[in-house]
Amino acid sequence: MTDIDDTTGPARRPGRTRRQVLRPALALAAAAALPATAVPARAHAAPPGGHEQHRGGKQHKGVRVLEEKRSGRLVDLTFDSPSMGGPAHLRLLTPDRPRRAGGPWPVLWMLPGGDGDHRALLRRYSLDSRAELRDVLVVMPWMPVFGFYSDWWNGGRGGPPAVASYHLGEVLPFVEREYGAGPLRVVAGESMGGFGALSYTARYPRLFRAAASYSGYVHPLRHPRAVRAGATHVGLDWLALWGDPVEQRGNWQAHDPYHLAERLVGVPVHLSAGDGRAGPLNPPDAKPDPVIPGLEDPAHPFPEDVLSPTETLMREETRLLARRLLGHGAPVTTHFHSGTHDPVYWAREFDRTLPGLLRHLG
Repeated sequence: MTDIDDTTGPARRPGRTRRQVLRPALALAAAAALPATAVPARAHAAPPGGHEQHRGGKQHKGVRVLEEKRSGRLVDLTFDSPSMGGPAHLRLLTPDRPRRAGGPWPVLWMLPGGDGDHRALLRRYSLDSRAELRDVLVVMPWMPVFGFYSDWWNGGRGGPPAVASYHLGEVLPFVEREYGAGPLRVVAGESMGGFGALSYTARYPRLFRAAASYSGYVHPLRHPRAVRAGATHVGLDWLALWGDPVEQRGNWQAHDPYHLAERLVGVPVHLSAGDGRAGPLNPPDAKPDPVIPGLEDPAHPFPEDVLSPTETLMREETRLLARRLLGHGAPVTTHFHSGTHDPVYWAREFDRTLPGLLRHLG
């Protein structure tokens, strides 16, 4: 394990209670992604600078395309998704050249955080300006707020939102069938998307050849009160996600990357997280995250100098997962640094890890 730690001092120390949390109020909710359904499309990009828009009606094996918009390499799709019980979205960045001999494209999946904003990923990570992605299909699925990359339990009834089913049962076959996506895939995710990257990789063997988590919510059973606080803060029933963490503990474990660590053996994994304090990429006047009631454990208050309690929790979970993976002999690299739960740090980590991810695409 390559363990780079740029921080000084312990991740947590005794201090006065400070309940300021989550960079945006949804950051703790950060980690849901939703799949989208199919639209007919060429296996290569539309002509550079071209703009096309199509609406309504086309059916693709259980999903109906409500809208398709093209602008150069970028494709935005809206589906009527059975798994989501309504509209669902997908953004693709297509390769900028035709496929060689009709072969499939290697694929990079990018998973958004808990707000599910898949449209923010393109600019946040400068995806369309990276020469190394010219021959890669980039898949950016939407998810509902706090979707947690899971098919929700809903009191044992199941049903929408079924995020994993949307992504992997609708989006995945669609991009293979309509956009030439191949079996060589890697995945990266920010915040809750980091949970999605590792949970999907562990739950579905051979789905991804490598995975990266940036400030990921990678051990939710460690902090069920944070799941409750985040869901409640955005007006959702936290027990509808996986059930009660005691009575339905097995369901929590079945989604938690920490408890699925053995399934990640053999898959290269990168983990990174900040310490929740102001770091080199924060502005001098950086403010504490907004307060999320119930996030802080009164028995373990956050240190006074922590600006981002969410990031402090993500760091603790990430360290625990890294140690567990190392104990299983998994090929894991880590980077623990100073800084908050903020996209500027995720973009920096993406720069560091993209070359390694792409090496696994052959």
